[in-house]
Amino acid sequence: MSTAVTATEQASFRLSSDGGFELPPEELIFGSSAAMLETRKTLERVAVVDVPVLLQGESGTGKEVVARYIHERSSASNGGFVKVNCPAIPGTLFESELFGYQRGAFTGAYASKPGRVETAHRGTLFLDEIAELELGMQAKLLQLLQDGQFSRIGAQDARQVDVRVICATNRNLEREIREGSFRQDLFFRINVVTIELSPLKERREDIPMLVDYFLERHARRFRRPVPRPPKRILAAFESYRWPGNIRELENLIKRFVILGSEEAVLRAAVNNDEEAQDERGSEISGTVVPLKELTRQAVRRLEKRIILNMLEANHWNRRVVSHALGISYAALLYKMRDAGVPARAARRKTASEGQKPVPDAGKASRRSDRHRGFQDDHGK
Repeated sequence: MSTAVTATEQASFRLSSDGGFELPPEELIFGSSAAMLETRKTLERVAVVDVPVLLQGESGTGKEVVARYIHERSSASNGGFVKVNCPAIPGTLFESELFGYQRGAFTGAYASKPGRVETAHRGTLFLDEIAELELGMQAKLLQLLQDGQFSRIGAQDARQVDVRVICATNRNLEREIREGSFRQDLFFRINVVTIELSPLKERREDIPMLVDYFLERHARRFRRPVPRPPKRILAAFESYRWPGNIRELENLIKRFVILGSEEAVLRAAVNNDEEAQDERGSEISGTVVPLKELTRQAVRRLEKRIILNMLEANHWNRRVVSHALGISYAALLYKMRDAGVPARAARRKTASEGQKPVPDAGKASRRSDRHRGFQDDHGK
């Protein structure tokens, strides 16, 4: 026996799941890269058809934004958009959160409570990071996808719901299936249409537009004047690898709006990039990488961080820094070039502090660099 969820019952427990979410303009979501424009065409066709959609892509690529885009253009748009962050809910509580429970089902269940599935009736259920689900819960989710039925914990009857299911993951589900951590039959159910979202490093032409959007949005949010980002920040953004994708870009823009410091933004980007490289290095498997090479890379990253901190602490005066580090001026210039520390930034910084600017290492010849280094080490 199954029980349909009534409109009155649904209204009584609907969550305010949208939380005032502001969907960006379509031009911003998809940008101008060829891959994302093709994704946009696919989504326009998929949104109007009630089939499960699987969104794949790295963390921070905007999977939730795309899920909401699908919802707003589907027949489920009159219902709610209910997000379930799968890894955020402990396994022991996940079933009650997803399907709800009846009064007296377990100790402490003093009243019946609907779950997220009922909340999403005639709307969209967004399962974020579905690869984190335990196998037992995957089986129960499979039943919901097969016939639209589920049971609350402690209930004898099944309930019928009409929900559109959108799933997202940053993992390779086919590999998870081979490793035995994801059900193949569930994969076939949610994989009717798969959308692969491009990382930010593959759509760099969209960065200026994203920067303008986040500047205006967060300046309005924090009641600050809209700052104009220096060209140095935009140039750094164009060459940065963006391990955190659009989410990382937004966080850096927030930092810039609040602190108004370009140095703080660039330093955060450098630290994030180095941490991402450390993580990638720790995940090396099946690849022969000489220990000597790994050590060299780690030392180079550490030297870069130390040099940057010392330069900022000494107003980018490279002669003072070379003396403090116990190396020659020429050696410091070499390490700066090798680590990618911007010499032009140093020149502008010293000038803004009222100090005599040091000649730009990028414009000085290597011979003159070595000559100055010899003078620093041995005296004039």
